[in-house]
Amino acid sequence: MSHITRFEELIAWQKARALTKEIYKITRQGAFAKDYGLTNQIQRAAVSIMSNIAEGFERNKRGEFHQFLSIAKSSCAEVRSQLYVAVDCEYINQKDFERLMAQADEVARILGALRVRVEQQRKQQQSG
Repeated sequence: MSHITRFEELIAWQKARALTKEIYKITRQGAFAKDYGLTNQIQRAAVSIMSNIAEGFERNKRGEFHQFLSIAKSSCAEVRSQLYVAVDCEYINQKDFERLMAQADEVARILGALRVRVEQQRKQQQSG
């Protein structure tokens, strides 16, 4: 957080935005588009990832940012879980499933690493 001044600069947010775009594209196709419940749920979960990163960053408190990153990571898990439903219902093919799952996994890893870094900064700030 020290050198970054806008949430748009965060790689985690950028990757979450790209994932959200792909989720929206895939949910507008074929039978997936007709399953309004799943479509709504997975879109909302994807948007939640990037929104929580942004909101947490803008709070300007490392403790709160850490908490919002945890929520974002949980939303990422929700997207991954819903991708299983989509592939099991044959709304997406295996190739799209693997591509989207890889994107979601990458976002989750980046969020996890960012959470660790924010927590380290928070502890340094408290002890310094």
